[in-house]
Amino acid sequence: MTRTDAAAGGAAGGKAVLERVEANFERQVEFLSRLVQERSVRGNERGVQDVIAGELQRLGLSVELYDLDLEQLRAHRAYSPLEGDYADRPNLAATLPGAGGGRSLLFQSHVDVVPVTPERFWTRDPWAGEVADGRMYGRGAADMKSGLSAMIFAVRALREAGVELAGDLHLDTVIEEECTGNGALSSLLRGRRADAAIIPEPFGQTLLVAQVGVMWVRITVEGAGAHVLGADQQGAVNAIAKARVVLAAIEELERQANEAGGRPAPFGTVPHPLNYSVGTLHAGDWPSTVPSECVLEVRFSAFPGEDLAEVRARFEAGVLAACEEDAWLRTHPPRFDYIGFNAEGFVLDRSAPVLESLEAAHMAVTGAALEPFVSTATTDARFYNLYFGIPATCYGPIGGNLHAPDEWVDLASVLDTTRVLALTALDWCG
Repeated sequence: MTRTDAAAGGAAGGKAVLERVEANFERQVEFLSRLVQERSVRGNERGVQDVIAGELQRLGLSVELYDLDLEQLRAHRAYSPLEGDYADRPNLAATLPGAGGGRSLLFQSHVDVVPVTPERFWTRDPWAGEVADGRMYGRGAADMKSGLSAMIFAVRALREAGVELAGDLHLDTVIEEECTGNGALSSLLRGRRADAAIIPEPFGQTLLVAQVGVMWVRITVEGAGAHVLGADQQGAVNAIAKARVVLAAIEELERQANEAGGRPAPFGTVPHPLNYSVGTLHAGDWPSTVPSECVLEVRFSAFPGEDLAEVRARFEAGVLAACEEDAWLRTHPPRFDYIGFNAEGFVLDRSAPVLESLEAAHMAVTGAALEPFVSTATTDARFYNLYFGIPATCYGPIGGNLHAPDEWVDLASVLDTTRVLALTALDWCG
């Protein structure tokens, strides 16, 4: 018997598990819609965690909801700066205990989603979880509540099929993936461990093999406010106009970063791996007032292995060099404050044994080889691989319009992902 045969159900229980996945799929779609209806933007994650806790408790799993320990997080090198607090914003941990003697596996998902504003660009209700033509629409439908539903319903299928795994199967749902990753870090610092981890991010049923590092910075550009009446005679300086110098510098730094040589494998085949994005810009409070300040929030990135402190210093130096060409900015340089992501990149060790189980399960379900994926974004997988010695990758459904209006997920791929996760757990845990 080949490994693929075993993953496909040649081992006892495999066929029964797949039958339960399919039998439960209508209920899974309803559950996914319920998850989307929970508006779990940053700071509002409690509701969706309660929904998940209820579903897992109905499966007979013990569930722990716990707050993040900020002091513990701050002591770790991978901590990302927090703005706000973690009051009533819990992580969730649950475990399906194994009989003993097998390898443990962790399924992990984030519950936070990005905002939907301005809603007028959506053609469907972003919080309805509407189904049409084989897709579900809504914020988080793909990223990543679809994968979250897949890992829970994979466990449901195992339970209902009467399969007893040898190794423990853990489920973690965490906050803050979209801005810091501190939820995943907190889970690990509390001692959540496994022999391998799979995060069902919506990467089109591919295997995540590498991702970039990501940082966020807030740049404050100073002007000289005044009434527009006679502003040209009062020494007024429009901070928005001066911010154009900074914007141009960021574009040039992005160009330089992508044209520089020495890209690490496997980024050599990615046309534009490092994206620098000005995500927000805030300035002024009155049309007839020259604004005194313009604040830009910027996302920029780095290759795996690069020292983030050095990348930040290079970024600041490039912006300040451009400001030296402007008489005002030369004497009033912008201020840099690092917020959110302090995320290093990584390249996955392709020899990790769990990949054999995942690849075999994917082949059994889809009939095709599992294709590698190189991400120009970051995921929580970095914490497991870089700091805790746990091989971790991402494998999840097919979706589109992530972080954009009319986000959607292909429901057939959600079903396939659920099958793959269930078969992977069967093979890996024993």
